[in-house]
Amino acid sequence: MATSTDVIVKHFRQILIWPLQLMPMPHKPGESSAMGQQWKIMQQEAAEGSPWQPRATEFDAAPENFEERHYREFVTFLPYVQRFLYGENASQSSNVAGYGLSPLHVFRRQDIRTVLMMFKDGTVHHFTVAHIDLYFFYDVDVVILAFEIAGENLPLKRVQDALFRFGRAFPAQWDEDKTAANCLRKVAWLDGVGDVISESDYEDRANYLSHLGRHRAPRMASHWEFLLNPLVLHHSAAKGNLRYRQIEYHRMPILAYLAVDDPFKLSDEDFYRLGMVTRPGNNDAAAYTQKTFEEFERQCCFDRFWVPERKHSSASTRMMCNGHAFVMVGMHSNQFYSDPYTGVLGQFRHQHFLMALIAHFHKAALLMFSDRLAVALSELNLQNVRSIRTFKREIRLLLEGFLRFNQRYWFREVSNQIVSDQLFQMMSRHLETNRLHSDVKESVQSMNQYLENEDLRRQADTVVRLTVVTVFGLLGTTITGFLGMNLFSLADESLSTKIWYFIAVSAPITWLIFYTVAKSKALAEFLDAMSDERVSLRRTLKTLANVWRKKKS
Repeated sequence: MATSTDVIVKHFRQILIWPLQLMPMPHKPGESSAMGQQWKIMQQEAAEGSPWQPRATEFDAAPENFEERHYREFVTFLPYVQRFLYGENASQSSNVAGYGLSPLHVFRRQDIRTVLMMFKDGTVHHFTVAHIDLYFFYDVDVVILAFEIAGENLPLKRVQDALFRFGRAFPAQWDEDKTAANCLRKVAWLDGVGDVISESDYEDRANYLSHLGRHRAPRMASHWEFLLNPLVLHHSAAKGNLRYRQIEYHRMPILAYLAVDDPFKLSDEDFYRLGMVTRPGNNDAAAYTQKTFEEFERQCCFDRFWVPERKHSSASTRMMCNGHAFVMVGMHSNQFYSDPYTGVLGQFRHQHFLMALIAHFHKAALLMFSDRLAVALSELNLQNVRSIRTFKREIRLLLEGFLRFNQRYWFREVSNQIVSDQLFQMMSRHLETNRLHSDVKESVQSMNQYLENEDLRRQADTVVRLTVVTVFGLLGTTITGFLGMNLFSLADESLSTKIWYFIAVSAPITWLIFYTVAKSKALAEFLDAMSDERVSLRRTLKTLANVWRKKKS
C-alpha cells in the first residue's frame, strides 16, 4: 500500500526528552562528592541572571486557582509516585512533618519562543516553543532536558521528517554535498521578535572531526550547546562547574502527538514510519514487508482505542511505543482527543510525558551507576594504597546512592489506571529497565562483596600477625618471668642508671617486635608446619630457613 501524500496534520506536538549524565561536583582531594547536588549551582546561576530560572509548580499557586487538569494529572499516579513528582506538605493541623518537597528541581528558560527548521529541500518551517525545562534529581547525577514544540497544518511527510531529524545532538555522518546526513539543514532558536539567538553548525565537519580526535568524544551541535549553558560538555575545553556527558544514543527520545482529519487514511507504512521514527518514504513502492508491519503491530502498537473497521471517532486513536519514541495519532474533530485540558492532548502533555520522563530517568540513572562503577574499577591500582582507598570510597558512595535510588525513584508500577499502567509497562519493556536494574544491582552487590571480603582478609592477616607476635613474645615473657628480677639487682642503682638500662633493653625489644611483625607471614608458615604432624622435621627446618630467604617478586 502506497504511503499517503494528502494527509494534513492539523495539530502537531513533539517533546524531546534528552537524558544527560552529570559529572561529580568539584571537591577537595580525598573527599567524596555528594551526588545529585548540581541544582544548587543552577540556583546560584539563576540568581546571577541565567536564562534558566526555577519553575514554579501548580502547587505553589493559591489553592483556589488549582484546576481540574492538575487534579486529574495528580490522581493518575500511585501515592509513592505522587510524592516523587509533587512532594508532600506538612499537615497544617499537626506538628508531624510529611514526606517533604519533591526531589525534582525544575528550571525553565523562556527566551526562546520559536524554532526555525530548514529541511533538506530548503523548505523552512517555524514551530512554536511550548516549554523548555531542565529536570534535576536529588541524589542522582542525571539531568533531563524536556523541549516541547507545536505546529499547525503540516503535511504528514513534513511531520515525519521533523520527527526524524530534529532531535539530534550531533551529526553521525555527512553526505557528498557536505551536509549532515540525517540532520536538518539548519536549526535556529528565535526570540519573541523573531531574531536569531543561536543556530546549528551541522555543516562544520572539520570542527566535529578535530574535537573527536582531541577529546575522544563527540562535540554537541552549537545550538544545543548554547541551550544547555551554563552546563558545559565534560569532554571539552569549556570552563564550568556544571559538566555533563552523553549517556545514550545521540538521537534524543521523543513523544509526538498528531491530530489529522481522517487517521484511517494512514497506511501501515505511515504508522510504521511514525512509530519507528524513520524518514519519509517514497511513493513508488512500500519499503517494508507485511511481516514487518505485523511484528510492529504486535510489539509496538497499543490499539485499545484503534478499530479501523468501525471508522468511528471513538475508535480512531492509535498509540505506538518502541522505547525511543512514543507517538499517538487521532482524529482532530474528536473533541476529546483534541482537548488540551482534560482530553487526550492534555493527557499527552502531562500524564504521558511524566510516565516517559520516569521511564527514561530510570534508564539514564542506571546507565550512570553502571558507568561510574566501570570508571571506578578502571582507575583501581592494587599497587597504590591511595588508589585502593579512593576505590573503596567511590564504591561505598555508589552503593549508598543506589540504595537511595531504589527507595526513592525505582517504581515497577506508576498507576492503577489500566491505560496508564499498560503504557508505562510498554515503555519500560522496550527500554529494558528491569533487566538493566538487575545488572546494576548485581554489579553493586559484587563490588560491595569484594570490599567486605577484602576487609575480612586484612582482618585475618592482622590476627595472624598478632598471633605470631604473641607466640614468639610468649617465649621472652616466659624466660624473663622464670628468671624474675634475680638476674640483675638494680634496686639500689641510681635513677639515671635505671633509665639507661630501660633504654638499652627497650630499643632491641622494640626492634625485635617490629621485626617479628615484618616476618610474621613467613613465621606463620613455620608455625603451621611445626604444628602439622605430617610434616617432617627437615621440611619444618627448611620452612624456618625460608623466613630469612629473600623471595623473588
